[in-house]
Amino acid sequence: MKVAIILCLAKYYHRIQLEEVNSFKSILIALVILILPIILVVSQPDLGTSILIASSGLVVLWLAGLNIKYFLYSFLTLLISMPFAISFLKPYQKLRILTFLDPDRDPLGAGYQIIHSKIAVGSGGLTGKGFLKGTQSYLDFLPEKHTDFIFTLFAEEQGFIGSIFLLALYMVIIYRVLRIGSISRSYFAKLFCYGYGSAIFFYVTVNMSMVLGLLPIVGSPLPIMSYGGSSMLSTMIGFAIVMSAKINDKQLIG
Repeated sequence: MKVAIILCLAKYYHRIQLEEVNSFKSILIALVILILPIILVVSQPDLGTSILIASSGLVVLWLAGLNIKYFLYSFLTLLISMPFAISFLKPYQKLRILTFLDPDRDPLGAGYQIIHSKIAVGSGGLTGKGFLKGTQSYLDFLPEKHTDFIFTLFAEEQGFIGSIFLLALYMVIIYRVLRIGSISRSYFAKLFCYGYGSAIFFYVTVNMSMVLGLLPIVGSPLPIMSYGGSSMLSTMIGFAIVMSAKINDKQLIG
């Protein structure tokens, strides 16, 4: 759904006229396309992934020309309803928020992973401890180091310089995706490339912020780096569509 929601919305807005974007019917159809997959993902339950999927879809809606007032009204509604929405969260989701606010409240339980994650990142220093020499990671102080917390392992081994280099690589990838969108003649290709580039930015930002304790822990893998077949498959499918847009950048898709 990470790729499919962007693909579907890009194709939908490619087919309708620009003056119809803010009509009630067009907004309703777009919301149905966006909300149905989110409900299925939330019911798993996987609130973190559903928020990221929603963010990617909202970017496409924004780029398609949806009036800013709808985003402002939705944001205000979200703020007002947030105290009531917290009561519907599952116990483990509430625990994640409390752990984010104060990891030391349960250092051997819910806060264990984020505490050792920050220790590992800090212990890497400027140049890191070297490849396969991370003590926090390889002495099993850090669980899930091969999936969601892969950046912690990388930062411990390669240090601040290696982390900056990795960030620069992601910036280059995102820039290239957006660049391909900007030179494509097809409106569909533009929407998809801009939406997918934004999605990569969201996933990288959320994952790195999560392991650094800047955001609550959610199940968000780091694109390309995290272990996981489904994550890698969806990422590569997205890049394949972007590369197809580059090859056919002179064509108008009907």
